[in-house]
Amino acid sequence: MRAFTRSGYRDPDQAREARNAMPSESNTMPSDIDLNRPSAARVYDYYLGGAHNFASDREMAERAIEMWPELPLIMQANRAFLRRAVRFCVASGVNQFLDLGSGIPTVGNVHEVARAADPDARVVYVDIDPVAVTHSRSILGDDPRTSVVHADLRRPDLLLQRPEVTGLLDFSRPVAVMMVAVLHFVPDADDPAAVIAGYREAMAPGSFLVVSHATHEGQPRRADEHQQLYQRTATPMTMRSRAELQALLDGFDVVDPGVVYLPLWRPESLDEVDEHPERFTGLAAIGRKR
Repeated sequence: MRAFTRSGYRDPDQAREARNAMPSESNTMPSDIDLNRPSAARVYDYYLGGAHNFASDREMAERAIEMWPELPLIMQANRAFLRRAVRFCVASGVNQFLDLGSGIPTVGNVHEVARAADPDARVVYVDIDPVAVTHSRSILGDDPRTSVVHADLRRPDLLLQRPEVTGLLDFSRPVAVMMVAVLHFVPDADDPAAVIAGYREAMAPGSFLVVSHATHEGQPRRADEHQQLYQRTATPMTMRSRAELQALLDGFDVVDPGVVYLPLWRPESLDEVDEHPERFTGLAAIGRKR
């Protein structure tokens, strides 16, 4: 179970305990779900050392790690960016979050980080994967300041009208819309710029858009192999350049230090900054609505 130890969250014994504690695939999931097909959300959970994944997810993750041994570290850097971004938003006066493509809220999730700074923080988690949604609802239970929505982020017109969203988030006040490690699953054919614009129009001035995105810059050969591997999932990957991500932030003022590699976005210490940040092949940015 290499991804558990490389993620930095569990030692080997804890990894085995987590695997043994995984929910039964036969009696906890919706009956129409194909558990033999890997899910990007559950593969990501595995990279982070989570227990909410199945054999097909673990097989794909291990194959990816054989091709790219640094993958769990890249995913860990992405999660570290998420934590820094949430703390930045709360420190800037924003305590409500719409987490799009949230996956499974494992350790260090949005509501835990936000509430450490503001106990009144509210979070709506959104994912298209019904298995991730089922796990998320089980994890969050009856927490009154969080909700989980099974929806397609590409339809902001429908999503923003859902009662789980309108009942918890007040869009007349600033909100942080999180698109962390999810836009690369929105292909060009689905017009990601228009998708973002749908949320931007609903956001009050002073709101934040938090983005991280896989890029082929830095390690193009490995990036191409990784994109090919994700063709096996229901959500193929489209990596983009820094210029392309910058263009998607149109209508927002990009917060310093701009669009940068994951470890370079406001690190909490110099020890977090790798001497070759490009090897993480992920870009990060936060935009503030004008």
